[in-house]
Amino acid sequence: MPTDAVLRELLVRHLETWLPGALHRARRVTVALAYDDGDADSAEAALRVVAEYADRLRGRQLTVLVLAAGTEELPARLGAVEADLPAEATVHLMPGGTARLPVALKAAGATGGPLLSYVDGPADPAVLTAAAAGRPAEVLLATAPGAPARGALADAGFALATEVELVPADGGPARLLAFATGSDKSLEAFKEALWAVDEFAGVRYRDPADPAGRLLDIALAPEPGPLRRELLAELARSGPRTVTELRRYALTATVYRSADAVRALTGLLGAGEVTRDPEHGRFGGDVVVTGRDARSTP
Repeated sequence: MPTDAVLRELLVRHLETWLPGALHRARRVTVALAYDDGDADSAEAALRVVAEYADRLRGRQLTVLVLAAGTEELPARLGAVEADLPAEATVHLMPGGTARLPVALKAAGATGGPLLSYVDGPADPAVLTAAAAGRPAEVLLATAPGAPARGALADAGFALATEVELVPADGGPARLLAFATGSDKSLEAFKEALWAVDEFAGVRYRDPADPAGRLLDIALAPEPGPLRRELLAELARSGPRTVTELRRYALTATVYRSADAVRALTGLLGAGEVTRDPEHGRFGGDVVVTGRDARSTP
């Protein structure tokens, strides 16, 4: 399915960003990949990423946990990649699905160091709480649209979360992908990866926060219309905000990047939908933006 290919690409892209920093930060690092009935092929792709960073593993210990059900051919496929890994990388393939992740993480001693989890299944509070036990911890959650992903991730202890629906152009079933972290920098990196996915993958995005539910084509410079509406709605709710505050709102509450907020605000200024204070000069972070509705209020 096209959604499987996009999820696999996003896991690979984020792992390529996350792994070097995690290995620099700590001597023990854990990657956990848990699947109920999704595309466990991404586990093979993840191990290939690990193999690319073999030279960074010297003096470190990397544990990769793979929990999957109904994938009889997976051991042979993972074994072929595992043969190319250095001794510092240990792979544990376990039967079962996402519900076994808490036990697997505890057994692996994953709570004290950097932990990246990929969970393809429901937004199970116990599973997400276990995934939040790393220091630091990040999780990619692939689940069904409409799942309470953002709330469940917040309840599990993640400070930052974002979510996006992956909608196939062929009419196939959509998937919801949520990402949670404690780092603004890591969230920004995930957003960069999100918009760098193959634009011909046969998938479009939908922002769960957009009331209109408009489908978005994948592009390095995404169409700003939905973000303009969401920024106007935020200004109507909260009153005047600085550019810095609106950039962070775009990063943490929408599918867009913080840089996209500047582009959207520039369009709103040109259309007379918002004003800025001061009126002239650099459009920096301390510039205050006011929505049209607020300006018309006595």
